[in-house]
Amino acid sequence: MKWVIAPCCKNHFFMFVKDLKYCESHEWVKVDGGSATVGITDHAQDHLGDVVYVELPEVGATVTQGKSFGAVESVKATSDINSPVSGKVVEVNEELSNSPGLVNASPYEDGWIMKVEIGNSGEVSSLMDSDQYSKFCEEEDSKH
Repeated sequence: MKWVIAPCCKNHFFMFVKDLKYCESHEWVKVDGGSATVGITDHAQDHLGDVVYVELPEVGATVTQGKSFGAVESVKATSDINSPVSGKVVEVNEELSNSPGLVNASPYEDGWIMKVEIGNSGEVSSLMDSDQYSKFCEEEDSKH
């Protein structure tokens, strides 16, 4: 993975992965042929704080782009997790049941949430690349 460290706001930096796609609700997707791995971004986990629980979807469930499929609960808040792409859930990260903190420690690797068989590959083109997402986060955080 090619990492990018980008400034976000006053003296704060977040890590992004160059070859991933991102959505405005702060989920990432790694497309590999007809399948996709999904998780939440470093930016999202940082704002949430220590993650204590991850609600995972059921294997076999259908997810829809932009719609909630689960939730992340932290010491600060509970937040819905939205799917960046539509499709069928083929695998979930069972490790998160016992170690939800993986979302904080390794949001782009060990903290992935689900794998999806993509239903509409055209949806990926509507997502942001790492440069666009970095700029989006910078603009969003400057409002707060």
